[in-house]
Amino acid sequence: MQEAQGIFAEGTEKKKMAKTKGKILAVDDNAGIRDALEILLPLHFSEVRIISSPKGLMSRTSEFRPDVVLLDMNFHRDMNTGNEGLYWLSELKSLFPDVEVVLFTAYADVNLAVEGMKRGAFDFVVKPWENPRLIETLSRACEKHRKAEARQEPQERMLWGEGEKMSFIRKTVEKTAPTDATILITGENGTGKDMLAKEMHRLSGRSGRPMVCADAGAIPETLFESELFGHVKGAFTDAKSDHAGLFEQADGGTLFLDEIGNIPLHLQAKLLRALQNRAVTRLGDVRPVPVDIRLICATNKDIDRMVEEGAFREDLFYRINTVRIELPPLRERRDEIMPLAETFLSRFAGKYSRKAASFSPQAAAALCAYRWNGNVRELQNRIENAVIMSEGEIITPADLQIPARKDERADASAGQGNHEASDYGSQEAGEETLEMAEEKAIRSAMKRCGGNLSLVAKSLDISRPTLYSKLKKYGI
Repeated sequence: MQEAQGIFAEGTEKKKMAKTKGKILAVDDNAGIRDALEILLPLHFSEVRIISSPKGLMSRTSEFRPDVVLLDMNFHRDMNTGNEGLYWLSELKSLFPDVEVVLFTAYADVNLAVEGMKRGAFDFVVKPWENPRLIETLSRACEKHRKAEARQEPQERMLWGEGEKMSFIRKTVEKTAPTDATILITGENGTGKDMLAKEMHRLSGRSGRPMVCADAGAIPETLFESELFGHVKGAFTDAKSDHAGLFEQADGGTLFLDEIGNIPLHLQAKLLRALQNRAVTRLGDVRPVPVDIRLICATNKDIDRMVEEGAFREDLFYRINTVRIELPPLRERRDEIMPLAETFLSRFAGKYSRKAASFSPQAAAALCAYRWNGNVRELQNRIENAVIMSEGEIITPADLQIPARKDERADASAGQGNHEASDYGSQEAGEETLEMAEEKAIRSAMKRCGGNLSLVAKSLDISRPTLYSKLKKYGI
């Protein structure tokens, strides 16, 4: 067919082309066009998915996370109004505002395609298309998507790590984030509960709307209703004007209530009523105000035990516990310590214009051996401090200044500790030794580098002969 002309000729130039690191999802009900796209697009883009119907478009977009969707404007035979394309464009931009959309349209529908651009489409391509024009348009759309992602502050993005536990959580997030299901995030302080909540909002269909965050346990009891539900002028002594509460501020978006386990029992009933009614009544008023929010809650408390002991309302617990995500402490995912540490190192070296680029083997061993009771937050703060204090390209144990624990300080005061061990922090009974930590650091580097010994040695900042010796030592 005409659309496919030139594709096979281009195949002979495949070796000369550098693929764009772009992910394209194309949807078209014409089998001939799909066949042509399946030949053409993989020559230019790293990942391509092609589907025949827009009915599965939202789920495939959520699963595949493309940079660009190439969207046909008509899907029913004898129906060429283009309204279907505009409808699916609106749905895409509503649920996935960061995904670029290129419209695929017949010549007669150019005016509709222009209307589509007004509604958020990146550009349009007319059928029968010219291959260079199609590839150039999709490439520009991919570039725009990448630049938009690069502009986002890295601190605002969830750091997933590479371990099995976090991979499972990530899949759960990708499945549930596009929905409006209420989420309960549990875990110790510093595990990243607030970051996970922000990631779920970013991946949701509400990402273009506000995300309102509040530490529910830190709100004084006397101000609880006013802060959450608002008040009208004159409702109490200091109410000098009307005030919209957190629920109204988050209308259309996401409300994140952190430390929900700290809310006093008698105030939990008021929160439950608002969630059940999906409406709030401002203090001093009698008129309910409807609110449309997606609720995410978090706590570091054992909320199941609180329910059993009557310290947390069972009916409220069921209301907020539609989907439960528990973030494990960093000590239970030690294989992620070095990847996270390296991410923080790169971030802060750039932020503070430092030369620091890697960790010495001793520093890596110290990081892996430390217990990290403060979890990811403590690790991030420790690396930031080390980068600021560093003077060279390699972070050493002295730069890290990992604090000694009580047993180590006691040994040092008795003259039994050695200076080198104080850099690492001594091991409590049952914890791993420095050799065990070093072995883990090497195995983690082997996994990250795909077994490439040159890259492993470089990432650990050791020579290849030293690496060979350690691989032999640990039977790797």
